[in-house]
Amino acid sequence: MSASSDPDLVFYDGDCGLCHGIVRFLLARDADGSRFRFAPLHGATFVAMVPAGVRPSLPDSFVLRAADGGVFVRSAAAARALRRLPAPWTLAGRVLAALPPPVADGLYDRIARARRRLAAAPGGRCPVVAPELRGRFLD
Repeated sequence: MSASSDPDLVFYDGDCGLCHGIVRFLLARDADGSRFRFAPLHGATFVAMVPAGVRPSLPDSFVLRAADGGVFVRSAAAARALRRLPAPWTLAGRVLAALPPPVADGLYDRIARARRRLAAAPGGRCPVVAPELRGRFLD
């Protein structure tokens, strides 16, 4: 886990089934809710927290804003999220982070380009979650 005990904020594509799957994956492994909060890209939280001049440079799939304000994109965002999870996912995050960025980002980009073919589009911006988990989602 990171040095911070505050949750990271995961911005995800609200129209992407694969992105919703990733959110559900993270929710399932963050049992106590201490590691992550979630908000759709281009939702009110994203607009409020990410400067307008920065938004166009970010990917349209998955962006992680660390509790300390650092912003992670592409494979770095995936590695950061995995490293915040309990074992064995922490190890997977370390392995991903150890790959040369062109290799890791290349893999990320291939998956991101195919994500709409890999999973059906969801019906709304927030994944369907149990009522007790809805407090982890911001607009």
